[in-house]
Amino acid sequence: MTDTKSPPTIKNAAPVGKKQSRRLGQISLVACLGGLLFGYDTGVTNGAEGHMATEMGLDLLQLGVVISSLVFAAAVGALIAGRISDAIGRRPTIIMLSILFFVGTIFVITAPAGELGQFNVLGFSFLVFGRILLGIAVGGASTVVPVYLAELAPYEIRGSITGRNELAIVSGQLAAFVINAIIAVTLHGVITGLWRIMFAVCALPAIALFIGMLRMPESPRWLVNNHREDEALDILRTVRTEERAHSELLEIQESAVDHAGAKKNRFTLKEIISSKWLVRIILIGTGVAVAQQLTGINAIMYYGVRVLEESGMSEEQSVIANIAFGVVAVLGGLFALRNMDRLDRRITFVAGLSLTTTFHVLIAIFASVLPEGNALRPYVILVLVIGFVLSMQSFLNVAVWVWLAEVFPQQLRGTGIGVSVFFGWTANGILALTFPSLVSGVGITSTFIIFAVVGVVALAFVATMVPETRGRSLEDLEEGIFSGEIFNRSRA
Repeated sequence: MTDTKSPPTIKNAAPVGKKQSRRLGQISLVACLGGLLFGYDTGVTNGAEGHMATEMGLDLLQLGVVISSLVFAAAVGALIAGRISDAIGRRPTIIMLSILFFVGTIFVITAPAGELGQFNVLGFSFLVFGRILLGIAVGGASTVVPVYLAELAPYEIRGSITGRNELAIVSGQLAAFVINAIIAVTLHGVITGLWRIMFAVCALPAIALFIGMLRMPESPRWLVNNHREDEALDILRTVRTEERAHSELLEIQESAVDHAGAKKNRFTLKEIISSKWLVRIILIGTGVAVAQQLTGINAIMYYGVRVLEESGMSEEQSVIANIAFGVVAVLGGLFALRNMDRLDRRITFVAGLSLTTTFHVLIAIFASVLPEGNALRPYVILVLVIGFVLSMQSFLNVAVWVWLAEVFPQQLRGTGIGVSVFFGWTANGILALTFPSLVSGVGITSTFIIFAVVGVVALAFVATMVPETRGRSLEDLEEGIFSGEIFNRSRA
């Protein structure tokens, strides 16, 4: 159960006004372009990878390297971007990431191909380098954008504001699936290099993110942590009522002084290691991030077309049916966003892992019971994978990113989420690299049995170790970390 203990200052302050809510909406819309880019860049390969492999002469391993290079680079991007954003601010870091999104796209779409689809080392190098740049940007966005939104949002709607980024991610993936299908169906056989057009679309939101963030404010919590209280108050006045802006500034200042000292704005590695509570929350955050990835959700979002082809669908049927994964992901994201400030994070974690593990088992059973060639097999597996994706997006993905953005103390927030997401992206990268070979080698049944076993372990971890964060200000959560009180809630 969630403790209803009230923070000392802002709980009884006036609610956020309509003008301030509109400003929050504008900020989240622009910042979430980073999530849209995250989604499009990770989803575009799902439908583009076959055309790319054919034109560039890539075998399965080389294709896995091209796709997974983004994911492994995202792990590094998450780690360094969190630290960079702690040092220079959330806003300039997001602006830098928008530039990386654009430059990475240019490298990918200009990769030279060999004659008649023969492997070309230079083209392969362009692809991998471009995907690495995109990966750093994706990982950075996955870390910095949720933190930026969480630090600007009032505590009572923090879940729905921060969760918009995950909705933007799945919307970007859906956009990629739809655009890929339109291009594949209408232009197949008409022009060559269809996959280049699919990737080129990414440049548009990158430009919009760059221009939009130039007009957005810095995080007031970052400003206070860097002794720029006057600027922080000015920004708070645009997203809070006057009374609430002053009371929230006071609470942020008191928290910074209590735990960081007058001149401290970031913890050193030595300080982190010497605190059992800081080490513990980083380990738990890492466990949550890794558990999310090991459900296999991104294997479906990257290789959904390949899974459907393995189940018995034709290539064209698979590309079109794959759109269903993006549609239910957005619907699930909308459902999650509606309930993010109504249900405890732990409840959504447990519900999500229970459902996804159940669907893993069902997919394995029906893939085994229905033999290859059975007319029903591809459609049954399609429905079950849709159920898995819907469960994941409704209960896990949004909640995980919101939880990661709010659980770490201010002086550790960028680093803490960066470390957690680094290991999450690393697990994601291993899946991206090995999934095509895994499905081809052991089949759908064994692949989803593995996911189910991991799901049971993750469910036990979440039920016993993860603390609750809903309904508390960031400063109240921070106090709970330093006292160790928050960890007792994990068993409440």
